[in-house]
Amino acid sequence: MPPASTVTTRSPAETQAVGRRLGKVVVAGDVLLLEGPLGAGKTVLIQGLASGLGCDDEVVSPTFVLVHQHQGRLELVHADLYRLEQRADVEALGLLELSAEGVLALEWAERAPWLRIPGAARLTIGEGADEKSRELRLEGGPARLHAALDASAPRR
Repeated sequence: MPPASTVTTRSPAETQAVGRRLGKVVVAGDVLLLEGPLGAGKTVLIQGLASGLGCDDEVVSPTFVLVHQHQGRLELVHADLYRLEQRADVEALGLLELSAEGVLALEWAERAPWLRIPGAARLTIGEGADEKSRELRLEGGPARLHAALDASAPRR
């Protein structure tokens, strides 16, 4: 497993561009577990991921419907655990089954610390030096995701 990779973005557009680069290299069965505080940019990153996958429909947070599915070169299953507190509720969603032929992007993964998905990549989005910058830290997952994250570092 590759060591952790970190990149700092300075705007929502740069965060979205990181997601787009990841979307170009994900393959069927990839799982991204996204963590970070409210407003960190999880949905912004997933908008980029969807764009990189070639999804044409609008990507919004599935906080109230729990799961959105978007079709591109692979299906993107975008789920949100923010409102779920019980393990049984999360398991009832059947996320791994829904995303078996596509990619799963799971917001608020920290709300299910017991969730263990072999090969999953954990992407933590934290605050940067100012209100628009973000630090993205990728742990686990395939080396190609780390390479894509490293390559997406904004050039200054």
